[in-house]
Amino acid sequence: MRPRRSWGFRSNSHRNDVVHLCRMPTNVFIGADHGGFAFKGELIAFLIENGFSVTDCGADTLVADDDYPVIAARVARKMSEEKAQPVFGVLLCRSGAGMSIVANRFPDVRAVDVFSEKQARHARQHNNVNVLALSGDWLNLDEMKKITLAFLQTPFSGEERHVRRLQQIADLKV
Repeated sequence: MRPRRSWGFRSNSHRNDVVHLCRMPTNVFIGADHGGFAFKGELIAFLIENGFSVTDCGADTLVADDDYPVIAARVARKMSEEKAQPVFGVLLCRSGAGMSIVANRFPDVRAVDVFSEKQARHARQHNNVNVLALSGDWLNLDEMKKITLAFLQTPFSGEERHVRRLQQIADLKV
């Protein structure tokens, strides 16, 4: 029998989970392929200016034919292995979709591609999402900054119905 996975936190204690729910993220892992590379440096500077610790997971140089799965996996793997909680990720590519698909393959990673501040807040409050995938094709830098800040500053609600649904997802046998 597989061990029961948590709904997003390493601790099995509900009391500790509630403490984590109230804390804002301090460590953000960020990665970009060629589709988001132009925005990454400025977004990192913006996050640091706003008090976040940022780990740049690449790409280090612009390579027009690089592969998004490599970058997304690097960010998601680091998040899965990170012991200090909470940690968050930001992925930048052309659409956001491919990166979020890759990131969701890793334990305790819940990624979505987001196109508005409202959607970012909803994803955090209701789904305890911890990875934001942003589109370099459909968002500008100002929109990315606003969405990312809304995402990182919005806590998970911890409401019973949301906790229950996240546990149902964690318990799925696939």
